[in-house]
Amino acid sequence: MKKYLVIGNPIEHSLSPKLHNFWLRKNKIDAIYEKKLLNENEIENIILKIRSNELHGVNVTVPYKNTVVQHMDILTKEANETKSVNTIYTKDQKIIGHNTDIAGFELGIRSYGYDIKKKNIFIFGAGGVVPSIIAALKKMGASKIFLYNRTVSKSENIKKLFRDIEIVDKKNIPNDTDMLINASSLGIKKNDKIDLNYKKIGSNKFYYDVIYNPVETFFLKEAKKFGNKVENGKKMFIYQAHQAFAIWHNVFPKIDEEVEKLLD
Repeated sequence: MKKYLVIGNPIEHSLSPKLHNFWLRKNKIDAIYEKKLLNENEIENIILKIRSNELHGVNVTVPYKNTVVQHMDILTKEANETKSVNTIYTKDQKIIGHNTDIAGFELGIRSYGYDIKKKNIFIFGAGGVVPSIIAALKKMGASKIFLYNRTVSKSENIKKLFRDIEIVDKKNIPNDTDMLINASSLGIKKNDKIDLNYKKIGSNKFYYDVIYNPVETFFLKEAKKFGNKVENGKKMFIYQAHQAFAIWHNVFPKIDEEVEKLLD
């Protein structure tokens, strides 16, 4: 039986095992997918297990999407562009680092029927998934991308990859912002709040939270009160997992109502 993992810290909230094991059963694939809480000094051991075929594939979540890059033999075009890896597999005895978050974000947003073209986007956070979101937004034709993170140096590292983004303060959210994205981990814990003046920002914006568990974060609840469109990261999560599953098993699993309900 082949074994797959998702690694991160924290990891309790991850629904990856639930989704991947569902697809494995549906497609009669003899494999198991588990989650593992990991400290950074344990990453090297995980890579050794991939090399020895003890593990056959790994997904990477917060906070290691950038950290694992140095351990890869080869980066795909997507992983190299973003310096972010969320899917690891082997080919010709080489360890490949890939990024399915770009496609996951784009397919998720398109599934809502929202057109990014010529929109102004404000992003909270500068973690491992943010370069993937920016790459997808640029591909989809976003007009301007603004970035806020409490630790400015992290924002500046992302600006090195995407020089045309603008680093701003959350108190100075531009009036013509169309979409606000929470790409930080603020919201995973019940009492997490993003301190914003939702009333001042106004209505008819699109608030998007990368977090999918819990289903509705404080960020989305507050935005909804002021007449905004809100969505969580469930579709992005499903589509990025779909891409990883296809790479590992050479099967495109079905995305249907049953899958959506599985994650509610």
